[in-house]
Amino acid sequence: MIIDAWAQHPTLRLMQDPIFDSLRRWTKGRMPEGEVPVAATIAAMDRAGIGKSLICAWAAPRNGMISNDEVAAFVAQAPDRLVGVGSVDISKPMAAMREVRRCVQELGFKAIRVLPWLWEVPPTDRRFYPVYAACCEMDVPFCTQIGHTGPLMSSEVGRPIYLDQVAIDFPELTIVGGHIGYPWTDEAIAVATKHERVYIDTSAYTAERYPAALVDYMKGHGRRKVLFGSNYPMIMPDKALEALDTLGLDAEAKALFLAGNAQRVYRI
Repeated sequence: MIIDAWAQHPTLRLMQDPIFDSLRRWTKGRMPEGEVPVAATIAAMDRAGIGKSLICAWAAPRNGMISNDEVAAFVAQAPDRLVGVGSVDISKPMAAMREVRRCVQELGFKAIRVLPWLWEVPPTDRRFYPVYAACCEMDVPFCTQIGHTGPLMSSEVGRPIYLDQVAIDFPELTIVGGHIGYPWTDEAIAVATKHERVYIDTSAYTAERYPAALVDYMKGHGRRKVLFGSNYPMIMPDKALEALDTLGLDAEAKALFLAGNAQRVYRI
């Protein structure tokens, strides 16, 4: 089984948001005319041999692109294939903490994700700290983006080194940094190596574009630290995986990358 650690079942609000215009120039994808059925996401998973996908909500300032309740409804349509990941509004700390608890206790989500570039602050900003505390309390991973930002927003807040301080302040917190961390991949590897509970996922990159340093890490002492992710629907999972066999991973490293690490981190 393959597990996709970073995907979205998109709402039309997400797909049409002008913030993604720059991504559409790269992907040249067609804009859907109506809401995308869950069956379309399952079909994309099937083409790539994906057994489970972690699909996430998108909470942004003044704009809920995908709500937690929408994610729960998507998961309910395919509970054996989709796993919910929540998101929260960090501008309202107490409400954010309550929403983390609701996501885990009532909706059954396996993680919380907040994207620093959407909020234009780094993950060391004080507004994130109540969310970290709630994730520790609920014993679920905190997921975020590391690396440059495709939308026309500042990339600086995605520097992986910010997670070093977060991991020091919250040693009980499991952190998964998605999108590889490029062009600061060495920073991402250093932080993941230093901290037992910090991981990297490869979402938003096809296998042929993985930096050589990351591939070496996956082959060696980082084989238990890197998770496969596609960033569907921005990248189709079969496209993300098509060059995987050119990386030279041994059987153990490949199995951990494709499923074992995600099963352990997300308890699925």
